[in-house]
Order: sequence, then structure tokens, then C-alpha cells
Amino acid sequence: MIPRAALSKTLRHFSSSARACVHISHIGKTPIPIPPNVTITQSQTSLEVKGPLGSTSVPLESYMKLAYPQENVLTIAVEDAEVKKQRSMWGLTRTLINNAVVGMTEGFTVPIYLVGVGYRAALEDDPRGTTNGGNGQRLNMKLGHSHNVYVPIPAHIKANVPSPTKITLFCTDKHLLGLFAARIRKWRPPEPYKGKGIFIGDEQIRIKSVKKK
Repeated sequence: MIPRAALSKTLRHFSSSARACVHISHIGKTPIPIPPNVTITQSQTSLEVKGPLGSTSVPLESYMKLAYPQENVLTIAVEDAEVKKQRSMWGLTRTLINNAVVGMTEGFTVPIYLVGVGYRAALEDDPRGTTNGGNGQRLNMKLGHSHNVYVPIPAHIKANVPSPTKITLFCTDKHLLGLFAARIRKWRPPEPYKGKGIFIGDEQIRIKSVKKK
């Protein structure tokens, strides 16, 4: 009789299911629609996107492959999807190009809400003007501090205050828009006990119960 340990070494195990060895980026393989009013110019290291709202460029790696299977449709591929860096940059590059196309045609808008008793915001002229790279305006916010908070608006951002507790920001660059919105939120992040603070978009927090002695 063959021992169980030796039997397991002599037997070969087979599987009828095929192993998938091809890695594909589900985000990177999605085609990008190009509107007729957008012009794309490709170079060896970047991709320039021009539209009604301006122009911008997206860096390209040497292994990125761009193709136009249809008119006004752009697809992205890489040389070797098995390489981890190429696979990660595949989806990132596709997202950056799509954001550039949307930014140059429609732009990005994000609302900011001030939640709290006495929280107010107003848009006013900046006494310093455009000396520090701003657009000549600033936000004057009351956030429960002993003083008002003044935030200069950069030149690439357009701000609007439709109501005392709502701020609307517009920019053609989604990354820069998010950085400025986070800069405003940093003055009063939402707290989990009373739900007060500065909220970006549809941001929600989980309210915690107060510990009673």
C-alpha cells in the first residue's frame, strides 16, 4: 500500500479551466469621444488639447500608443500590458486626456457648502489686486473663528456665491480645482458630532453619538 504522502507526490492534478494571463486596464481601454471643436496634437512626449476654453497638454510616456479607430474617437494602448508600470499608467493617462478634453470644452464645476450656525461667505474685491497671482477677488468667510477668513482666488479659478452658505467654483483643470476646494475646506473640516463644517459637493460624514458620563 502506497502511503498518502507519497501518493500525493506521484499524482498530477489537472484543471479544466483556462488561466487568464492577459492583464487589461478597464479604464484605459475605454475609448475617449473627441468633440468636433477640439483639436489634438501629439508629440513624442506630450499630447496638446485645444478647445473653446483654452489649451492644455498631457504628458505621454514612450510606451503609450494612441489610435483613432473611428472619426472623433481616441483609444489608448500600451506596448506590454504585463508590465505593472505600463498597466497603471495606461488608465491614468486615459483619465488625464479625458479630463483635458472635458475641461477645454465644458470645464468643471464644484459646489461648496458652509454648514453651521453663523457660517457665511461673501465674494469681494481683493485689496492686494493681482499681485500674488490672484484674479483680484477673494472670499470673506465667517466660520466660527474670532476673525474672518480671507481666501484669495487664483487666476485660473472663477468663484461665485449664489447664497451666503454656498460657493461655486469653476475651472478648466480638474486637479487645480480640487486643490483649491480642499484649501477652502481645510479652514473648517466637517466634524462628526454636530455635522458642522465645509462640505465639498455631495460629501457626507457619519454622525457619532456623544459619549455620556
